[in-house]
Amino acid sequence: MIADVLHFSFTVSDIERSVRWYTEVLGLELVHRQRQDNAYTRMLVGIEGAVLEVAQLKIPGAAPAYSTHMLELIEYVQARGGSPESLPTNQVGVAHLALVVTDIHERHERMRAAGVAFRNPPVEITAGANKGGWACYLHDPDGCTIELLQFSSERAARLGLELS
Repeated sequence: MIADVLHFSFTVSDIERSVRWYTEVLGLELVHRQRQDNAYTRMLVGIEGAVLEVAQLKIPGAAPAYSTHMLELIEYVQARGGSPESLPTNQVGVAHLALVVTDIHERHERMRAAGVAFRNPPVEITAGANKGGWACYLHDPDGCTIELLQFSSERAARLGLELS
């Protein structure tokens, strides 16, 4: 039985830059930082000589059920990998993180003004489970895709979310 999602992770090229971006631009909260330089980590990731800098983040005011965080950012400071030219969402193995927001239009404008690279402005969802809502894709400093999704006012009300 799978009980829940523990966390999601992105490998980043510069942990300091990424922590600043995810906290100051996206609005997540830094929970913990650590260096992982041990045999267990190298065995777990399957990369000889790996040394990792790890930052754990959470959504302010939200408490994950089984963890202190919902997102890990990991920089391989030793045994560094390469950076692909792009991370298109149709590339096999590429993932994205979707966040529920209550202020998509204002957030889009604020983040765009701060220089965030958006793939698209908020688009109305016209079919499927999230019909009536809005969504957009953006990129973090390493090109990882983040989705912002705002539920329709009816669905938000059913879930107890107040839209801005």
